[in-house]
Amino acid sequence: MDKDALNALFQKYIRKLRITPAWDVRLDFVDDPSWPKTGDFKIDCDDRKAVLLLNTASPKQENPEEVIVHELMHIKMYPLDQVTESLIVNCFEEGSAASRFAYQQFFTALEQTVEELAKCFLLEFGDNQELSYGRCKGMKSFNDLYEGLKNIP
Repeated sequence: MDKDALNALFQKYIRKLRITPAWDVRLDFVDDPSWPKTGDFKIDCDDRKAVLLLNTASPKQENPEEVIVHELMHIKMYPLDQVTESLIVNCFEEGSAASRFAYQQFFTALEQTVEELAKCFLLEFGDNQELSYGRCKGMKSFNDLYEGLKNIP
């Protein structure tokens, strides 16, 4: 997909998700093939500015529209993200097992929630409603996972 088409999708979704005009958001392309992510964002909460970074050199996901929606959902969820992270920082000793557990649980739940919201939004409004399965390519098969369990008494 060319950059003009990606910019058009970005503009579509910042309006549909009602991110603008409350936030100033920009889309930047990462043309570095070694960048390990498909999408990410940088955010200045105090100034309500964000930059969505989109990997155009070596994306891990097949549907860039899904990635754009997913990353924009992170901006929608950012206030909840910050409150939860503050609670973890203030309730657990830094570096403790409890802190690591709370962070792992929080970030897993956050990613799952953001992805589920992105899928729902994509299925309702997407031009390309095909979900990406790029992450599955690098994961173990069920049989591989089961092999490790066979030896447990």
